[in-house]
Amino acid sequence: MTERNGRTGTSWVVLLGAGLAIASALLLLAAPLGYRLGVFSLRLALLTLLRWGAYLAIGAAAVSLVGLIITLARPKGSRRGFLLAAVSLVFTAAMVAVPARFRMGPPAPPIHDITTDTRDPPEYVAVLPLRADAPNTTEYGGERVAAQQRNAYPDLQPAILKVPPPQAFERALAAVREMGWHLVEANAAAGRIEATDTTFWFGFKDDVVIRVRPTDGGSRVDVRSLSRVGGGDAGTNAKRIRTYLELLTQQDRTGEST
Repeated sequence: MTERNGRTGTSWVVLLGAGLAIASALLLLAAPLGYRLGVFSLRLALLTLLRWGAYLAIGAAAVSLVGLIITLARPKGSRRGFLLAAVSLVFTAAMVAVPARFRMGPPAPPIHDITTDTRDPPEYVAVLPLRADAPNTTEYGGERVAAQQRNAYPDLQPAILKVPPPQAFERALAAVREMGWHLVEANAAAGRIEATDTTFWFGFKDDVVIRVRPTDGGSRVDVRSLSRVGGGDAGTNAKRIRTYLELLTQQDRTGEST
């Protein structure tokens, strides 16, 4: 009879790795779900549950790797548990990508208000009632924030479109819709578009305002993205603006290359 944890059975190391993988998955799922349901505070969900879920996932990956090596070292006919170890290793490696989205990668400054015009940031109007209970205000932090942004995201600049403002406004509005943001207001007379983007995991609400102004030979489009909660945004607002500007200027780049 084959023993479950014996020489020819599934290694206890493999089983431990699988158990840790399940536990880390539960923690990583509980963090955003609990925050969305109002059960956990942002601090508890993001800084405690998500962090320990990541640590557990890394540990599970390491244990699963050891289990995989032990299993491969056995004779071919007794490599029971190989598939479980392999699946646990791949699964935990994928799970680490969830907290890595918030905690790893290039260091981001502890700011949550990003704009292509730090001297005269576009102002929010229509979204103000939606932010009535938001911890973060729409008042720009001035040079303190601007200096950190310039150091971290020097590539963020306004888009210059070679079309008149009315046409630029329509292109800017079309890009907002293509981004999948919730449109709050499109004021063509003021050259202002306001929208809200909701993040996938935690459901954070970040507000975007786009301003279109005439410039020599065309239009200047400035973008500002501001988080409602959190001291830092892990680079989310800068990435959102960058993606939007790439989409907005795609037509100009295509025309230049043809």
